[in-house]
Amino acid sequence: MRKKGIAAGSLERRRGGSLVNLVLVILCLVWIVPAFGVLVTSFRDSRDIFSSGWWTVFPHRAWIKTGEVKVDPKLDLDGEISIEGKSASFAEWREGVQVSPERRLQWYGNKRTLTLVAQERKWVGFGVNLTLDNYKGVLTGGEVQYKNGNGDTITRQGNNFADAVLNSLAVAIPSTLIPILIAAFAAYAFAWMEFPGRKTLFVIVVALLVVPLQIALIPVLRDFTKLGLNGQFLAMWLAHTGFGLPLAVYLLFNYISQLPRDIFESAFLDGATPFTMFVRLVIPLSMPALASFAIFQFLWVWNDYLVALIFLGDRNRVVTSALAAMVGEKGQDWHYLTSGAFLSMILPLLVFFSLQRYFVRGLMAGSVKG
Repeated sequence: MRKKGIAAGSLERRRGGSLVNLVLVILCLVWIVPAFGVLVTSFRDSRDIFSSGWWTVFPHRAWIKTGEVKVDPKLDLDGEISIEGKSASFAEWREGVQVSPERRLQWYGNKRTLTLVAQERKWVGFGVNLTLDNYKGVLTGGEVQYKNGNGDTITRQGNNFADAVLNSLAVAIPSTLIPILIAAFAAYAFAWMEFPGRKTLFVIVVALLVVPLQIALIPVLRDFTKLGLNGQFLAMWLAHTGFGLPLAVYLLFNYISQLPRDIFESAFLDGATPFTMFVRLVIPLSMPALASFAIFQFLWVWNDYLVALIFLGDRNRVVTSALAAMVGEKGQDWHYLTSGAFLSMILPLLVFFSLQRYFVRGLMAGSVKG
């Protein structure tokens, strides 16, 4: 009986594990498939985007043009039109008529052309008509041209997305490093140093976590206006540092406070100053928590639109502002939108995957003792 119970329990655990794995696979596919579609679309020719889905880049059978067929001008184009033994109306010929299992004729243009395009069903290989023109059109600031689904040449002004990427880097990197440095000092002091008002100040810092960001924007904007900081990167650095510090201090405090006390006592007996212990012990041992917050802060600043819109405006347009402008200016040119969207995704993905080994360890900081 005991063996049967153990076997039943093991089977139940395997079923539960399989269910969890299935759910995780579904969640991954829900995120990966659209992201992959955006990536593929960003490399496709503009005419292909308007005529077929992104999945057609994979090997498949399609109708390929093999030649043209001229129509007898004496034919009555207002009635049934007979060509190669098939009779159909002009509208049907415009849509394409299959004259054999592997051959189709499709009327080109209007009636005056008297021309049909001959097509054969063939296998098309991977990556047909992939191009970098979409990225060139997004990154440049000059005029760009492309052809729409009707074959017409469209001229647009480029979005100069390269400058927006550089502006976002100029905002995101200092706005990530500055709060990490300040919060690490503060968390070390709250965790291992005794000073008057220590607990009260820490409670105030934790309470700031629940303060909505939006209620602080107008007062901060008025102060920055008086100081002449609006439209400058310094305003963004100060704003993101202030908004990110409460979470940073709380997260790092939970980790630093769990470091072994023996290490600090030994360092103190050896004559190490608090600053030396911070640099030589706290920083190296707290890398998981520092990396975890770096991911949070960098993704938040990189994807921020509201703060950038208020404190920078169009003077130094960042990635999110550039994408919003593209939606307004080029909403119909969504081959450019996909390129801009993927450009905005590349760097955050690189940051996350380069630091992801620290991510879970940093999230679990201080949650388990022992």
